[in-house]
Amino acid sequence: MMTGLTTKGLSKSERIVSRKLIERLFTSGRGHSLTAFPLRAVYMVLDRRADAGGRCEPPVTLLLSVPKRKFKHAVDRNRVKRQLREAYRTHKHLLTAAVPEGHQVALALVWLSDRHFASADVEHRVCSLLTRIASALNPA
Repeated sequence: MMTGLTTKGLSKSERIVSRKLIERLFTSGRGHSLTAFPLRAVYMVLDRRADAGGRCEPPVTLLLSVPKRKFKHAVDRNRVKRQLREAYRTHKHLLTAAVPEGHQVALALVWLSDRHFASADVEHRVCSLLTRIASALNPA
């Protein structure tokens, strides 16, 4: 039985896994940064390319970072990453609709705090960041 979650899911192709792209995102000088404590969003607009199968890459690719320096135990880092993934998954439409045609946004969400926040707070901050990035992509 298929549910509606598959259409709103977070697929493997939507994740940033390339070390080159991660390095470019943080060190090239072309990346932009916004903060909504306890999150920092670093994003960069790229040209969208088709992969080897002829399929087009998704409009937004995501990287989540919860530093070991902030949470020593993996269970704590995993909890925060689950909260971030779910908040992004439910509100990614805010950003995907604003990405210009023929372009792609590489987005990194970095956790800045050393304490846990309620899921509702995390969702509110992620939504705020996505809205601010979308308005920066399409200035009125």
